[in-house]
Amino acid sequence: MLNCYHCGNDVVKNEAIFFNNHTFCCKGCKTVYDLFESNGLTNYYNFEKNPGAAPKDVTSKYNYLDNEAIADKLLDFKEESTSIIRLYIPHIHCSSCIWILENLNTLNTAITHSQVVFSQKKVSITFNSTQLSLKNLVLLLASIGYEPYISLEQYDAKPKLIDRSLLYKIGVAFFGFGNIMLLSFPEYFNVNDLWMQQYRDFFRYVNIFLALPVFLYSATPYYKSAYHSIKTKAYNIDIPMALGIIVMFVRSMVDIFVQDGAGFLDSMCGLVFFMLSGKLIQQTTYNFLSFERDYKSYFPIAVTKIQNTTEIPIQVYEIEKGNQLLIRNEELIPVDAILISDTAFIDYSFVTGEAVPVEKKSGDKIYAGGKQVGNAVVIEAINTVSQSYLTQLWSNDVFQKKVTQKIQTITDKASRIFTPVLLAIALLGFIFWSFTSFNDAFNVLTAVLIVACPCALALTAPYTWGNVIRLMGKRKLYLKNTAVIEQLAKVDTIVFDKTGTLTSNNNQQIKYYGDVLLKSDLMAVKNIVRGSNHPLSRRLYMILPEVSIEKPLFYNEVAGKGIEGSFQNQNIKIGSSSWVGATESSEINQTKVYISINNVVKGYYVFENEYREGIKELFKTLKHKNYKLFVLSGDNNGEQKMLERLVPEHTQLVFNQKPEDKLHFIKKLQEQNNNVLMIGDGLNDAGALAQSNIGISISENVNVFTPASDAILDATSFNRLPYFLQFAKNAMKTIKMSYCLAIAYNIVGISFALSNNLSPLVAAIIMPLSTATIISFVTIMSNFYAKK
Repeated sequence: MLNCYHCGNDVVKNEAIFFNNHTFCCKGCKTVYDLFESNGLTNYYNFEKNPGAAPKDVTSKYNYLDNEAIADKLLDFKEESTSIIRLYIPHIHCSSCIWILENLNTLNTAITHSQVVFSQKKVSITFNSTQLSLKNLVLLLASIGYEPYISLEQYDAKPKLIDRSLLYKIGVAFFGFGNIMLLSFPEYFNVNDLWMQQYRDFFRYVNIFLALPVFLYSATPYYKSAYHSIKTKAYNIDIPMALGIIVMFVRSMVDIFVQDGAGFLDSMCGLVFFMLSGKLIQQTTYNFLSFERDYKSYFPIAVTKIQNTTEIPIQVYEIEKGNQLLIRNEELIPVDAILISDTAFIDYSFVTGEAVPVEKKSGDKIYAGGKQVGNAVVIEAINTVSQSYLTQLWSNDVFQKKVTQKIQTITDKASRIFTPVLLAIALLGFIFWSFTSFNDAFNVLTAVLIVACPCALALTAPYTWGNVIRLMGKRKLYLKNTAVIEQLAKVDTIVFDKTGTLTSNNNQQIKYYGDVLLKSDLMAVKNIVRGSNHPLSRRLYMILPEVSIEKPLFYNEVAGKGIEGSFQNQNIKIGSSSWVGATESSEINQTKVYISINNVVKGYYVFENEYREGIKELFKTLKHKNYKLFVLSGDNNGEQKMLERLVPEHTQLVFNQKPEDKLHFIKKLQEQNNNVLMIGDGLNDAGALAQSNIGISISENVNVFTPASDAILDATSFNRLPYFLQFAKNAMKTIKMSYCLAIAYNIVGISFALSNNLSPLVAAIIMPLSTATIISFVTIMSNFYAKK
């Protein structure tokens, strides 16, 4: 089999295009290569093999960008002739993509600069808007296989205010920590020369000055969190953290002002710095992804309005009741409407979960959210965007349901034990030493609280979770927050949506094998299958060429076998091999529909396996690990037999599920004390994803629309699901092991404190050493489990 030099797609030999000693699958790929070669950009093919994508004809798709008001709102910057725009390009995937997109100025001199942000699949382009319009810029990108994705969400986007307060707090804490340690070195080593005796007090007061911003500003998140947790009686690790910081500062003030030592200001600043760094690691991981999306991410910016036979692009919010709209192939219907054209095929898979396009006839009502498949059609709006079915469905309580499941993290559970035990030890130490000296008793009390401050304990979870989120993200599972990992480890029940989750939108191919069918044969077959509502019949009808529609002389459908009919003196049979009288060589996971004309078997259509690769092995692995498995579908049970061949025995298959049915199904499982993971992809799954303990959206392009969820899974990593579940469990194991390590350090530290021998030097050694050990341990272990 030949492969296209540009995009890598398979090329049938008799359909191949040969040019300049290279093979191409279509004129589009050959044209892109020719364009690159004529502009000296053939290095594009040196970085990666077959890096391109076959370009599509999108000339009319972006007519709305001729509207200056719409185009200007998409721009990030416009001043005189200079404009800047950031565009999301789904095809960006390798170094070749970066190279060609950062050399766009070679293809058009009006482009002055372009820069790719690879992790976000975005390119920022600076161009001269008097020489190159935004529409022509988008068409240029589409013509070389890098069509941008532009949605209503981008049009409505408001500038995001960047909160840098955490970075400022870390900066202040690090400045204080570093300088106080530097000034405290003579104290650590008991340097008693004349110069030190003269300036000791001065350096101690400088340390107070350096520590005050850390205590009053950098540590405020812990004071607020501790106050809130005490107020709500939801005790967390921040209570002993805040207590430790306050005690260290107060004890240091007492030591310095009564001339009893240098205090523990360096340890306090170090603790705050490391803890805030842990927060930063969690916050900055995959913040380019949106986990709370709505219908605007799915809607186009504009549509084509027909006014007095003239086509005018208008913004979707300008659609009014009674407007006639032109909807082209693969375009989304933005409003509820009545079909004006004779027929249309509407793909509602994203809204209802129904995999096969629905045929609509002139006068039928069409709901917003469906996609037109086939020729362009004309519809008449009966609602505005805000009043349409999809918008109202998204606002429905069923889909916006806030699940009030109280998630108590492992750190919070540990702090519930740790805090009272720590206070009890400190109090007992105070009572014991009070018989000797009140001053010694105070020193022991504060020393216990200082050295056993849960620095190592509190650092364990942030650094483990941060590293696990990063490692999972490298393997294309992007988590909304760290609590998801803990919940993922508890999952015992997994519910899969079928359409778009188990099936792939990229693999739905139908191929014909057999004698060549004449035009009259195709006309007869199409008119016969038109009468059937079976999923395979509807899919076959969609790929057959356009013909004139006539009523068959005879039509009969036998469930489970096939259909037969008479059309223009031809007797047609369509269905299974036994139905048409053919012999079949059975192939696993391959669906065939045979064609017989006048009792002669002509051939068969193969409906290539549209299920994702590795489905059978995935389910087998999950079953072996004792997960309870369910498959929910908005489709009818037409594919039940195929699914039964793929999934293990006793896997429950549930069909004809509406969006609210899926939600109630999840709720029922939870009432039986199951921890439910729901995996879906469309709006019809949004309610179930919100109700489940963990909701994962699967997406072919993670930056494009997915319903609100706890995590986004790239479709290419779908068969890695057992790995992610096991990794989450191993992360929990890592935390428990590191807790044991932290407790060992605390035992050593508390033994020094209770014996009234905790010097600033010992504290300065034990606390950073325990911190470094814990961070190193959790990093090494999480990386080890990631590779395992």
